Amino acid sequence: MAAKVRIFILTVVLFASVLTLLSETHEMWKLSDIFSRRRAQWQKIASEKREANMAKIRPEWLLEPQVLEDGRSRRSIVGDYMEGLLDTKSRYVTDMDVPELVARMESGALSAVEVVTAFCKRAAYAHQLSNILLEVRFDEAIERARELDDYFKEHKRLVGPLHGIPLTLKDQFHIKGLDTSMGFIGWIGTFEGQLGTWKSRNVESELVREFHILGAVPIGKLTYKAPETNNNILGYAFNPCNQNLSTGGSSGGEGAMQALRGSAFGIGTDIGGSVSMPASFQGVFSVKPSAGRISFKDAANTGKGQEIMPTVVGIMGRSVNSLRLILQSLLLLEPWLHDPYTLPIPWRPEKEYNAPDEQQYKPAFGFLANDGVLTPHPPISRAMEMVKEALQHRGHQLIDWDWPHSRETLDIHCSIARGDGCHDVYEAIHLSGEPFVPEITNLFPNGKPKAPMPLLEYEEIVKHMKDYRKRYLDYWESSAERTGNRPVEALLSPVTPYAGVLPGKFYPSTYTSSVNVLDYASVVIPVTLADKKLDIVNFNFSALNEEDRMNMNYYDPEKYHGAPAAVQLIGRRLDEERLLSLAQLVVEALNDYRSGNGEKS
Repeated sequence: MAAKVRIFILTVVLFASVLTLLSETHEMWKLSDIFSRRRAQWQKIASEKREANMAKIRPEWLLEPQVLEDGRSRRSIVGDYMEGLLDTKSRYVTDMDVPELVARMESGALSAVEVVTAFCKRAAYAHQLSNILLEVRFDEAIERARELDDYFKEHKRLVGPLHGIPLTLKDQFHIKGLDTSMGFIGWIGTFEGQLGTWKSRNVESELVREFHILGAVPIGKLTYKAPETNNNILGYAFNPCNQNLSTGGSSGGEGAMQALRGSAFGIGTDIGGSVSMPASFQGVFSVKPSAGRISFKDAANTGKGQEIMPTVVGIMGRSVNSLRLILQSLLLLEPWLHDPYTLPIPWRPEKEYNAPDEQQYKPAFGFLANDGVLTPHPPISRAMEMVKEALQHRGHQLIDWDWPHSRETLDIHCSIARGDGCHDVYEAIHLSGEPFVPEITNLFPNGKPKAPMPLLEYEEIVKHMKDYRKRYLDYWESSAERTGNRPVEALLSPVTPYAGVLPGKFYPSTYTSSVNVLDYASVVIPVTLADKKLDIVNFNFSALNEEDRMNMNYYDPEKYHGAPAAVQLIGRRLDEERLLSLAQLVVEALNDYRSGNGEKS
């Protein structure tokens, strides 16, 4: 009898297992069928996404066809052109920086609804002119602003230090109710490519949660893709400061939005200059901290298993003071209590450079004019010289930075960042059947990903990186011998060797990839604009290598005219507080230089 019962139970269990397997197989077939049908209509899915975004823009914010045509025909659509499209109130509000906006709302001079509505309107104009919003969130943002105003009326205080401040984010951060596609058509309507999961449009990134607590209001998410910000949903993103050029990537949409002032500040991500390059190309400030200062928890990404040189979150804005306020506010929330990969380091005011307290000591800076890999174009060299003269005029010592091993960073960076053969990028693209955009075809020879790097070879690359970091640290420390005092406080460097990229002419920049390999912090500082009369071609140029020759040949004074030229200030690992204060010192020195001597541009 007992044996019959056991046989019966085993039969029932086996039958249930078969039913489960059949059900799962059927579900897999269904999903496979859905993806097959999606692959047959990727253009339709992309078109519907674009139309859905436009439908979220208020009718009164739609620009006339002749305005759009005029905008496309211009070299630059930032500054006076964009300002001329706005009403007086919107222009007044959106011209303010974050600290001033917070002060106006705290005094009651402006409401959160007024601030958020003005920026949503300007962002709507920016999108129509530059096609950069992958996700639109205007109505929800204005509703949240009403809640903030109600709170202020009742409690007579702000919700937090970023109360009512509109922000935009690169489309890697999950916001409830919105897609996160990262520019992949196959991710539209899914959770990172997964169909039929509750996570779709329900997950929220830790950073988004933190901004909600601080009172900041997300109004949209920006277009994405390295290295020139091009995808099959929105197309190629041109630089609004000079539409001959690319926005850069991969946070190029955010760089463009900040140049057009469609949000008060923006959030991007960086693993090789993806925040710093777009900021420099669009003439805005940015900070790329070391890994672990800002949470990246629950954000979308490719290469999620690669942690030796992780993606970091960076901030773009209109001033160093804005960057400082935003980073300081985020650290008030102790994000390390919610994200195990965020370091337990609060904001440390004692690390900031304070001129009155340190007036007997003027910080010395390293000066990297040329890294020996790619020679900067004339506008970048001139920007570097302007900053050098400005700091020397204030009595600061600048020593030539003669590090001879910059090319190593390219080998290390590419080996780590692409060690998996970019398989997950390929799979994300394959979901929809969309074609590769031209800028990434080199990653997929014969239309397929490369084989992943063998583990032992990968370990050798990691050991090389660790050795490189130690050698660089030793070189930095040795700078004390040349300053006669302490080691240099920070390093002044180009962000890239060019003031923007002609479409399809991108060359990797060791000036930024080295910062990620070293895990250093950096701040981008806009300096001047390319000038065809001042930044002439050097016909006596002697190339360092074939890539250097080709890169310099791409420089065209006429095409680059008016493009922003920026520099970066590089600080040591996890030294963001001091670096931002030193960046403000550089900005003030530049302002004095311009007013006292006349800007040479």
